[in-house]
Amino acid sequence: MQLIIVSGLSGSGKSIVLNALEDYGYYCIDNLPVGLIWEFANYINHSLQVYNEKIAVCIDVRNIRKEIEDFPQILEGLKQSDIECEIFFLTADQQVLIKRFSETRRKHPLTNHDVSLSDAINLEKTLLDPIYQVSSLQINTSNKNLHQLRLLISKHINEKEAQLILSFQSFGYKNGIPQDADFVFDVRCLPNPYWDKNLRKYNGMDDEIKQYMALQQETKDMLSQMIGFLENWIPNFKSSNRTYLTIAIGCTGGQHRSVYMVEEMVKHFTNEQLSISTRHRELL
Repeated sequence: MQLIIVSGLSGSGKSIVLNALEDYGYYCIDNLPVGLIWEFANYINHSLQVYNEKIAVCIDVRNIRKEIEDFPQILEGLKQSDIECEIFFLTADQQVLIKRFSETRRKHPLTNHDVSLSDAINLEKTLLDPIYQVSSLQINTSNKNLHQLRLLISKHINEKEAQLILSFQSFGYKNGIPQDADFVFDVRCLPNPYWDKNLRKYNGMDDEIKQYMALQQETKDMLSQMIGFLENWIPNFKSSNRTYLTIAIGCTGGQHRSVYMVEEMVKHFTNEQLSISTRHRELL
């Protein structure tokens, strides 16, 4: 039996994830009381001839506070029952959550005449922290739309054997740093092809930019050091059960240097042990 527990902040996209899991063949239950998870999992585990072996449940802050506090012990009980369990925890930046509630005009489950939306979000973070602390996959959805979130879940479900998904993103500093990045590399110190009028119209995926960047010793040195850093630390992330690692590489406009460096990193790290995804934010 494979059990996925989906939790996280209200408005962060839990329903989207649960719907995606249902599309991928999981038997899904929304808002299951925490206190019933162990009994439910064992019941299903002994009834696999009736139910799917892949189960997903969503739990949120509407649960009894004491049951949420006891969640780590419940999780330990699941492991002792030989139930394979993963926990997806979804978050988003506070301003993003406020905007989403404003746009949908939905009520946060913790708001009332004494508790504002901002206070409710902060309280929810505190209440759900026991689940967050033991989660195996943490997803910040601040800069992800519905389709990107579904794609992330799809990659995780269909490529779990890879154990770790490396997501390389290029970006332009003038438009801000990606909020979901685990590591950020700044390549603005490299020679900039933008200042060559003959190269300005191209981007880092074009041969003209590739040839220009490959000739620069600074490019070779930085690329070698970035690769060395990640090669040194990726095994540590894999051993700590991390399933997703986002590496963002930025230049001024996100068109030339950062795109080239992402493409070179992807070429190096593409192998049978790692699953790679690529996103060029400013080229979309």
